Amino acid sequence: MQESKRPRVLVLTPDFPPSHGGIQRLVHGLVRNWSRVESRVVTPRQSVDEDGLDSIDVRHSGRIGRLGHRAAIARLNAPRLSEARRFCLNVLLSSHIVTSPAAWLIDRAQRTPFVQYLHAREMAERPHLTRFALSRASAAVAVSRFTQDLARSYGAEPSRLHRIPPGVDMPRTALRERARRPTVVTVSRLESRYKGHDAMIRALPGIRERVPDVLWLVLGDGPLRSEFQQSIHEVGLDAHVRFLGSVTDHERDACLDQAHVFAMPSRVVERKKESFGIVYLEAASHGLPVVAGNVGGALDAVIDGETGKLVEPTDYVSLADSISELLLDKHRAETLGRAGEGRAREFAWPRIARRVEDLLMEVAKR
Repeated sequence: MQESKRPRVLVLTPDFPPSHGGIQRLVHGLVRNWSRVESRVVTPRQSVDEDGLDSIDVRHSGRIGRLGHRAAIARLNAPRLSEARRFCLNVLLSSHIVTSPAAWLIDRAQRTPFVQYLHAREMAERPHLTRFALSRASAAVAVSRFTQDLARSYGAEPSRLHRIPPGVDMPRTALRERARRPTVVTVSRLESRYKGHDAMIRALPGIRERVPDVLWLVLGDGPLRSEFQQSIHEVGLDAHVRFLGSVTDHERDACLDQAHVFAMPSRVVERKKESFGIVYLEAASHGLPVVAGNVGGALDAVIDGETGKLVEPTDYVSLADSISELLLDKHRAETLGRAGEGRAREFAWPRIARRVEDLLMEVAKR
C-alpha cells in the first residue's frame, strides 16, 4: 500500500513516553507497531528530562507533537482543528476519556469519526465524561472483560464496543539464569494501595516460615515507598526485601529473568482495580508463574491453575501459601511459567496493533 493511500490516524493522549505507566506503554506499543496506517500523536509535554523526550520523538520521525506541559491537559481539549486540518486525518484515536471532548469537537467540525479507548479505573473516576465519550464515539475499545462490562453499565452500545487487550513486548532471548536465592518480584509504581504491596508485606512472614531464604524484589517508586519500608522494618524482614526504585526496562527484564515468581495481589480500593494488568503478561513472557488477585482485569491476564494462581487478595494466608508452593515446587513453577510464556505470545504487540488497525480502518471507511 502506497504511503499516500494509508489512512491517517491522529492520536490524542494525555500519557506518552518517556513518562511511565500502563496507558503510556499501550499508546507507544500501538504507534510503533502500526504498518498500514500513518499516525501522528498529540500529547502534553512531560515534566521530564528533555533528552528523554528527544530520544522518543526522534525515533518516531517527527510524528509526535507535544503541547505545553503535563498540567496543560486542557490544551488537548481545545479544538485541535489546525492540527487535524494539517494532517488531513481519516480517523482519530482518543486514548483516554479526558481527551474525548477534543475528539468530539474535531468530529463535529470535520466529520471525522473517533475511536475511544476505555480503562476501568478512569471510567469509574469520571462517570459523566465516560457517558459523554460512549455516546459520541463511533467505536470504543475496552481493554478487558471487566472494562467491557463496566462500559455496558455506562450505556455503551454493544455493536460499537470491542474488547482488545493491551500488548506485550516479548523478550528477544529466552536464555535466563534464575537466582540461587528463591526470589519473588513485584513491578508497580508505589502510589496506589490497590496494587497490593501491603498484602505482600502481611504475607511475607508466612512465606519466610516455609522458605527461610526468600527474597522479595520491589520494582517501582512513589509516595508509599517510605511507609512500606517502615512496615518491613517493623516486622524485622529488612534482609528479605529490596526496594529497587524506578528502573530501566533493561533492569526490569534482568530482574524478571532472575526471579522465580511474580506476585502482585491487586484488589479493589476506593473503586480502583486493575483494568487489565499487562504487567502479569510481561512477567509471563519471561517464563514466570504469576500470583494475582482474583478481581478486575487480572482475570483476563492470568489463567488460574494454568499460567499462575488467582487468590483472594486480602487472604494473606492463601497468598503466602500460593507463593510458597511455587517457590518450593520448581517443576510446578516451570510448568506454569512455560504455559504463561506461550500465552503471552498471543498478546505480542504486532498482533494487538494489527487488531486496532483493523478497527481504525473499518471506522475510517464508514
